[in-house]
Amino acid sequence: MPPETRNPATAGAAQDVIHDIGYRHFDGPRLGRAYARRSLFSQSLRGAYGLGRSAKSKVLPMLLFAVMCLPAGIMVAVAVFTKMNDLPVAYTRYAIFLQAVIGLYLAAQAPQSVSRDLRFKTVPLYFSRPIERVDYVVAKFAAMAGALFILTAAPLLILYIGALLAKMDFVDQTRGMAQGLVSVALLSLLFAGVGLLISALTPRRGFGVAAVIAALTIPYAAVSAVQGIAAVQGQEGVVGWLALFSPVTLIDSVQATFLGGTASFPDEVQPSTAAGLVALLVTLVAVAGSYALLMRRYRKAGL
Repeated sequence: MPPETRNPATAGAAQDVIHDIGYRHFDGPRLGRAYARRSLFSQSLRGAYGLGRSAKSKVLPMLLFAVMCLPAGIMVAVAVFTKMNDLPVAYTRYAIFLQAVIGLYLAAQAPQSVSRDLRFKTVPLYFSRPIERVDYVVAKFAAMAGALFILTAAPLLILYIGALLAKMDFVDQTRGMAQGLVSVALLSLLFAGVGLLISALTPRRGFGVAAVIAALTIPYAAVSAVQGIAAVQGQEGVVGWLALFSPVTLIDSVQATFLGGTASFPDEVQPSTAAGLVALLVTLVAVAGSYALLMRRYRKAGL
């Protein structure tokens, strides 16, 4: 049959071919948002310690974890062999003394948790699944706070076990341990919020690391210097209020006021009850504000 006499519809139908390339429909259960949220939390928490990543990624977090626990182990050894009646450092003050290690860990891991998703523009891929913006933010926030809590609570557990082995008073040590856990829980929430918020502002991991270190060290150094000047000039009442302007001194003020500890302020000045109460409120507002700002940040990043 000549080409001009063919039926165009018939010719087109002959050329339309459906190729079977082996794709199969998923017939299993749909696990939904809750499972996706738990998976993202688990993956982020494991990633904060380099688990599931390369051996190189495990070195720094594991090293910092060991550095956090080493002083506690030494204190326990001394307490057991010398039969001390009390631990050299209170549970609530341990994290304050090792704040530099905590800050370095946060600066290394917070940008790793969120900056890569922003840099490689994978955030919209998360939201293409049955997961929403709130799920992503909650999972990342909880994972970072959980990683910090593990980092700060592990040495407290070592101190507690060592105190019991040294036959120190069970009730006193249990109460001190509980107070210490509350203190590091607040610290973990506050630091996680600050670290993630700063890291989410830039897709560059290096910038995020530097910004987190600056946000923790510069305010602390400035507040400590001004507190020292105020203490020397006899303005002890001002010292506690100055603690409101640094994340580290905020936690220090809270644990000294409500958790039976003593603040590490200059000249051993302790915050007033009013200053401690305001510090607690500022801490809670800072945590909630960090979460709210992260939600706002990912409203745009998820597009």
